[in-house]
Amino acid sequence: MSTPEVEMRFGEAVKEAMAEEMRRDPTVFLMGEDVGAAGGVFKILVGLYEAFGPERVIDTPIAEAGFVGLGVGAALTGMRPIVEIMFGDFIALAMDQIVNQAAKICYMSGGQAKVPLTIRATLGAGRSAAAQHSQSLHAWTSHIPGLKVAIPSTPADAKGLIKTAVRDDNPVIVYEDKMMYAWKGMVPQGEYTIPFGVADVKREGRDVSLIATSSMVHVALNAAGVLAQQGISAEVVDPRTMVPLDKEALVASVCKTSRAVIIDEGYHSFGVMGELASVVYEGAFDYLDAPIVRLGGMDVPVPFSKPLEDATIPGEQDVVDAVMGMMG
Repeated sequence: MSTPEVEMRFGEAVKEAMAEEMRRDPTVFLMGEDVGAAGGVFKILVGLYEAFGPERVIDTPIAEAGFVGLGVGAALTGMRPIVEIMFGDFIALAMDQIVNQAAKICYMSGGQAKVPLTIRATLGAGRSAAAQHSQSLHAWTSHIPGLKVAIPSTPADAKGLIKTAVRDDNPVIVYEDKMMYAWKGMVPQGEYTIPFGVADVKREGRDVSLIATSSMVHVALNAAGVLAQQGISAEVVDPRTMVPLDKEALVASVCKTSRAVIIDEGYHSFGVMGELASVVYEGAFDYLDAPIVRLGGMDVPVPFSKPLEDATIPGEQDVVDAVMGMMG
């Protein structure tokens, strides 16, 4: 029997995932800036404080280094904290706690200590929030051994991946695109998790593979619809997790289509796209009929000006033009 589904917003799916895990496991708790009575800066957490109280939904000072450190310590004692970093840009303030502590303690202790810590952080431009509140820095944490990194693109993926993250004995960073919190989709109810390291083919195709992350999945899907009108069948593949990465799915898609465009909102240079392109080149080189194209964020601080900001982010037409160019 299939799992019943309901339509809900991305933000509602995030909250439902956490609420279900908090009801299931008393060691799970949430902390971060304004996550309590205020319901979070994006208001997606409204109701959690009333449901679970101030001991499990904890407002913190504006001190990322401090409360991420508290999360690491709580995880070491057997708790399963969910720590919210309001804007992913602020993860820079807690890099020692994440990179040098949470990621390495299990290895350095020979497996005697575990850090079941989930960190939720936002990414993505588009809100005119300017250079310090709009970056997509998921490549940073994907680079660090010992961390797992998930990037959901739909409400269903958000719920399933967050529940998996909370249950994982390793530290996990979940990046949520703040522009998608109001987007709607069908979400399975009840016991529903998504295993890490399993990509999802969002649209089947035969002529080109569009490998995209987060909100860029929707850019790719829109572009695929336009390309279909030109007789070009585009497959859209969403890795869903950067670490672990489902390399086999990416390679299998490109072996089928012989072409690949990789779309990610992170900065173009030294980022996620380079790693994904490397995976495809190593696994599908003999099948490629054209060089891989990478479409990423412009290598500039994200502008406050809306027209300038939009120009720094890959769009639907950029994907269409890239595919038409590689198809000759």
